[in-house]
Amino acid sequence: MSTEGEGERRRERLDRARLYVVTGARQTEGDLSAFLEEIFEAGADIVQLREKDAEAGDLLRWGEVFAEAATRYGGLFALNDRPDVALALGADAVHVGQNDLPVDVVRRLVRTDVLIGLSTHDVRQLRGANPAADYLSVGPVHATPTKPGRPATGLEFVRAAAREASRPWFAIGGIDAETVTDVVGAGARRICVVRAVTEAPDPGRAVRELRSRLPD
Repeated sequence: MSTEGEGERRRERLDRARLYVVTGARQTEGDLSAFLEEIFEAGADIVQLREKDAEAGDLLRWGEVFAEAATRYGGLFALNDRPDVALALGADAVHVGQNDLPVDVVRRLVRTDVLIGLSTHDVRQLRGANPAADYLSVGPVHATPTKPGRPATGLEFVRAAAREASRPWFAIGGIDAETVTDVVGAGARRICVVRAVTEAPDPGRAVRELRSRLPD
């Protein structure tokens, strides 16, 4: 498939995506392949590998497992923060934060068919988000240990994104089966979760429950 065709395919899948899961390589659990199989089969649309302190070789090894699972289930594989490794893996997307490489620089480093995600934490960042970013994350809605020191934005930021964002965006931060209804009520159509799935005793069931509470 051409670069143009692959980019179109990825953007179509992004547009349909509702549930985005961020996970580490699950070294402690030792179940990475089985975990990915379970959550993709249950309905996760995008799964991101996030290991902030890992070396490139480890990211490549783990990322191959993510890429293979995403391909088999028709999902999207995103890598956090490392456009060089994302390019080497043929990842579908790379996600960067406000203090990571700027979106324009990332776009120069990766192929045009690779999706770029950008974190936003307030309305100013939302409005000023580089138009080259294909999707945004909005939050953290609630305080979360995965973002220590980052204050919660609350539902008002979700409402602002629902009013103003013209590209796909995912509410993130402390969202689980108990809080997702309020987030959807504030206007979110897509959510991104970490602990609600990665720490669930039954990750597949957690994915199915969250998906059932999201709009089509």
